[in-house]
Amino acid sequence: MQKTKLLFVCLGNICRSPSAENIMNYLIEKQGLRNQFECDSAGTSRYHIGSSPDKRMKIAAKKRGIELKGKARQIEDFDLEYYDFILAMDKSNYFDILALDRQGKYKHKIKLMCDFTTKFPDQEVPDPYYGGESGFDYVIDLLLDACQGLLDFCNK
Repeated sequence: MQKTKLLFVCLGNICRSPSAENIMNYLIEKQGLRNQFECDSAGTSRYHIGSSPDKRMKIAAKKRGIELKGKARQIEDFDLEYYDFILAMDKSNYFDILALDRQGKYKHKIKLMCDFTTKFPDQEVPDPYYGGESGFDYVIDLLLDACQGLLDFCNK
């Protein structure tokens, strides 16, 4: 069976997208679906290449029993072809990803993460970087919901 390959994308790849990647891996593992999925994350910018996930994000995730791992990288052209779904955290990231797809060949793969929420009305995952602790907690809860919705969508 071929794995479903998911790429989560935010601006710097230290808060939202690594959280989504690790939350998705957590849910996949919990449901015994490890052989069916491959997850990664990236940023649209070069700001934090090589950096670990933000410490405040790690704390918020740990409260829910999730460990954030990985190193920040920037999305590249080949990602568009390789991944089955590319999940943007907000509309700005969505349009930056679309700009990489000059011929519009991969537009069908590029989605907003909040398209998969079931309990939250948000259309975008807010960037908690300049906020306080509650913003990081909120993003983890939002991503837990969106990742479960995405997992359910992929398993239809």
